[in-house]
Amino acid sequence: MAYPAFLEPTSVLGAVRLLAQYGSEARLLAGGAITVPLIQQRVVWPAVLISLGRIEELRRVFVDAAGALHIGAMASLTHIAADHDVRRGWSMLTEACTSVGNVRVRNQATLGGNLGEADYASDPPAVLLAADAHVRILSARGERQAWLPELLVGFGRTTLAPDELIVEIVVPALAGEAGSTYLKFKTRSNVGRPCVGVAAALSLRDGVCREARVAVGAACEAPQRFPILERELVGQTLTPARIAEFADACAGSLRDPIDDLRGSAWYRRQITRVNVRRAISALAGQETRT
Repeated sequence: MAYPAFLEPTSVLGAVRLLAQYGSEARLLAGGAITVPLIQQRVVWPAVLISLGRIEELRRVFVDAAGALHIGAMASLTHIAADHDVRRGWSMLTEACTSVGNVRVRNQATLGGNLGEADYASDPPAVLLAADAHVRILSARGERQAWLPELLVGFGRTTLAPDELIVEIVVPALAGEAGSTYLKFKTRSNVGRPCVGVAAALSLRDGVCREARVAVGAACEAPQRFPILERELVGQTLTPARIAEFADACAGSLRDPIDDLRGSAWYRRQITRVNVRRAISALAGQETRT
């Protein structure tokens, strides 16, 4: 079995041209946190590996004039978590990136690679969904944008064509008074992968909800949000009873939760209920112990 050819473009244009040339015979190599083990185990064996490691423009992290956060696809999770603007304006993203695996994984793994692999048991996608983020995707045919539900369609499945490359993730600014958090639950303490992850952002005025966003990851094949339930919360005073009702509804609205070694579908619904309640309670300034 011949080893894959290893190509290292130095520009986005060069990478796109190689993808157009090799198509489905090629596999992109970002940080390699997932791809390298898959190759070592012969799960995948592409004819061509296209490394993005020398494309410096894909590592940029910055905030534009409108306040939106731009994250290059090759920015490592460590870089993102340490960025001052991310820590100040999108704390749930800092929390999610910090909770992935261990320091060696975070130093190697990239946000673009994380999304491109569409691993359901991952932390950042739920946060990006809750933040209304979208990705910029480039190919020789042009550029398009995709929001998270349009990109991630199942375990290991995206809407990316073989010749397309994620170049950037764009995260809109949260409302000035909004708070955000990410709560991760693991059933195995020695493994970093979540059983359930809950990302929440909440904007309040005088105890009344102005905006709520909640996304649940790792419980299903793709992260899920609850837009109808979120809208019903707007204009309401967030009492403990109302928060508990909202959490119950989110857990009940999960579509096809997964049964695996990390937890049954029933168990994932219970953890979703608990962590949605804890996340909203914390952002609303209320303590919860159960």
